[in-house]
Amino acid sequence: MSNRRKFIGQSLVGLSGLALSSHAFANIIVPRQKDKLGVALVGLGYYSRDLLAPALQLTQNCYLAGIVTGTPSKIPEWQQKYNIKDKNVYNYDNYDQLANNPDIDVIYVVLPPSMHAEYSIRAANAGKHVWCEKPMAMSEAECQSMIDAANKNKVKLSIGYRMQHEPNTIQIMRFQKDQTYGKVQKVTVAAGYREGRTDHWKQIKAMGGGVMYDMGVYPLNAARYATGLEPIAVTAKASTTRPEIYHEVEETIVFDLEFPGGATAACEASFGRGMNAMQVDCSNGWYKLEPFSAYSGIDGVTSDGIKLNKPINNEQAKQMDDDAMAIMKKQAVMVPGEEGLKDIRVVEAIYRSAKDGGRVSIG
Repeated sequence: MSNRRKFIGQSLVGLSGLALSSHAFANIIVPRQKDKLGVALVGLGYYSRDLLAPALQLTQNCYLAGIVTGTPSKIPEWQQKYNIKDKNVYNYDNYDQLANNPDIDVIYVVLPPSMHAEYSIRAANAGKHVWCEKPMAMSEAECQSMIDAANKNKVKLSIGYRMQHEPNTIQIMRFQKDQTYGKVQKVTVAAGYREGRTDHWKQIKAMGGGVMYDMGVYPLNAARYATGLEPIAVTAKASTTRPEIYHEVEETIVFDLEFPGGATAACEASFGRGMNAMQVDCSNGWYKLEPFSAYSGIDGVTSDGIKLNKPINNEQAKQMDDDAMAIMKKQAVMVPGEEGLKDIRVVEAIYRSAKDGGRVSIG
């Protein structure tokens, strides 16, 4: 996104004040709570264009109200397709003026990981609720700064782990909590696809590239919610089969996690080959999902033949509706910033292990 073009932003409509005389207080009209929250997407790449924007046409509790882009040529198509008002179109120079726009309740940051912290913090400082795509940020310190900004400004911060909103995944978490199949002993989980692009931010280290930040957080997060525990140590190895493309970052990473009580997880993520499966072996049986993190069609079974294939219309729509409802009801979001921070703490340990070639304890 270093070559984002800039343009003159549209003027904003400010909030108007309401003057009240001393005898008018009895006639004050309390504003009705919004039936739907207005969402502004920041970054109009593939995930926003092909997944989030269409999903926002299916949501019940929120809608696409605005966009933020550094590419002016994208604006006409988005405005025409989604009926976005001129005053709700922003660029990266006038981004902070979102604070003055009552149409926008939530800012959804859909940028390369290196930009997550900055634009999430600025969104919180603008007084807007923040949804941030995974991975949350580049470091534990950045994650904490995002949490602090949200708390300071009294707004919600949610991380885009859509799988934790998905019904079959929720069932997996219930199995662990209720010990339906006994104590979790081992989780085996892998996620990957063959990335054909050769000049994408995913190959640039400074922008948050590398498979661990992108696909790697799927098996990492799954290992954590499948065990209900935080890992205490990791051993990792990074590799590539295409060094001409993946010379700054890893194409594939394999990492083994150790949990309190003896549970383990064998995890893998890759930009070099397709894989998408999770199996949880317990003391009294097992259960698995394959695929476990696809955009649709999550499917699974248990050792005693129970099918795990409850359908869902749209994962992204479910995620955003859940988060919007939490905001409107002033309840805790399902996947807060603290959850994203816990993953990034482990990601940093994984990279240390891959670099040094040994077991790394996680404090």
